[in-house]
Amino acid sequence: MLPTFERLNEPKKRIFFRLPFSKLALAALSLPLGAFCFCVAWSLMFDFVRSTFTHCDVSNYLPSVSAAIGNYEPQKTIWRLAIFLHLPLRLAVAKMYLEYYREHIKRNRRLFGILACTLNVIEDFALFCLSLWTSADNYEIHRNSFVVFIACSESYMLISYLLNRNARKVVLLPHEEKSLRYKRNLFLINVLAFGLAGYCFLRHNAHCEAGVYTFFALFEYIVVLTNMGFHMTSYWDFYALQVVFDAKNGLYLTHF
Repeated sequence: MLPTFERLNEPKKRIFFRLPFSKLALAALSLPLGAFCFCVAWSLMFDFVRSTFTHCDVSNYLPSVSAAIGNYEPQKTIWRLAIFLHLPLRLAVAKMYLEYYREHIKRNRRLFGILACTLNVIEDFALFCLSLWTSADNYEIHRNSFVVFIACSESYMLISYLLNRNARKVVLLPHEEKSLRYKRNLFLINVLAFGLAGYCFLRHNAHCEAGVYTFFALFEYIVVLTNMGFHMTSYWDFYALQVVFDAKNGLYLTHF
């Protein structure tokens, strides 16, 4: 067998890190999910009266999302820290999706892929802003950030689902079909829960009925959790891929 040699004028790529994408997706989800569960549980155990109180002064049994994550300590700090730490991960996933759409989506639909990724990034920063400025700190910034977050979130989920259903170059693999089913179901539940939350909020303010605000809070939780779940479908979209960062190519995806 003849020996092989490396060319001296072609230095090896310096790889800074190599990470299975599944771990990146889990990390991006676990931070806000863990913080959200902690904030709700802590509010129920230690701030129940304050966190469930509204101007109607009727019986309620769950804190709203804004009351659970933004009004009291240590919930406020835990939530802000989780959102701050997970933002770079979410932005990295958005970049991965941009490359994913370029590779898998038909050429005449790629502008929609760019639009979806742009909406995803705006959603991430809107979430950061509404977490940093609560309704008590600055109501206008919080309100506007929430509106942008919801608009971009719903639009992103719909476009992402349609791109993967109708604009693929090739037939979906089994794990991609699983991801698509989850995208559809989570999007529909998210939209339904958002509509029901809006109805309960308006009814509570109009009639001050006991328990209605509890349903509003419950539907809010479903909106939050289905949003997280939708983003978690990246676990299947990038199945068997790893994230690599090296000195020559920067951040990119490659197969194991």
